[in-house]
Amino acid sequence: MIDNIEKIDIGLLVPFKDHPFSERNGLENDELIQSIKDNGILEPIIVRPIENDKFEIISGHRRVNALKKLGVGEVSAIVKELTDQEAVIAMVDANLKREHILPSEKAFAYKMKLEAIKHQGKTTCGQLGTKLRSDELIAEFSDDSARQIQRYIRLTYLIPEILKLVDEDRMALTPAVELSYLSLDEQHKLYEQIEYADATPSLSQAQRLRRLSADNNFFSDSIALILNEEKPNQKEQLKFKTDDLKKYFPRNYTPKDMQEVIIKLLERWKRSRDKDAR
Repeated sequence: MIDNIEKIDIGLLVPFKDHPFSERNGLENDELIQSIKDNGILEPIIVRPIENDKFEIISGHRRVNALKKLGVGEVSAIVKELTDQEAVIAMVDANLKREHILPSEKAFAYKMKLEAIKHQGKTTCGQLGTKLRSDELIAEFSDDSARQIQRYIRLTYLIPEILKLVDEDRMALTPAVELSYLSLDEQHKLYEQIEYADATPSLSQAQRLRRLSADNNFFSDSIALILNEEKPNQKEQLKFKTDDLKKYFPRNYTPKDMQEVIIKLLERWKRSRDKDAR
């Protein structure tokens, strides 16, 4: 069946409720706006009709926001009749195809899809009729295993400050999963020590922190002793303060945007040096 494509007034579009994928306001968004300005929308967005003659966006939030900034009033859209649970699943599946996805976005997206599947009661595998756990069903249509999906969902139990460390690549996924079992008060206490020591825990350190919690021994001095340990194979790092770099970038650029620009400039500089050395 071929989907019908309609022209819809952008003013009739409503963002998806509790949409877990954030808008990119830096380099990635600038490149999207320029691409749409040069080539237009290459693929229609997907929406579903809701009350008051409005349409809820299933896929295409960033493209719609870019069109608004360009002053475009209409957008090509595929309109689908979907239940609430079908809409959640379609929204997650469509947005997980993005090129750049933050761990926090995956975490909340997988959690939304898991809850939608459980609500539908769709834990039966088609022709075979065999029972599948909901996370296994998600894994059937994902690049991540059921176990990895469970790990991502655990990230939703982290306080925003620690989850941000994962998004910024300052902390790996597996130690973050261990820390997700700490209470909220313990996580806040830990984050204070992370900021003070300017160090994030390795997997083994996170496991020890979790044991401190289980033993009711989660105190600031105990946390500090673990964080200040020298990690095996620790390499010297080159660090810049974000505030020292901000003056060179547009105000809306994130640390990751700044890093991408710096790497591109260094690559250009290296090519120039290699060319001069010939």
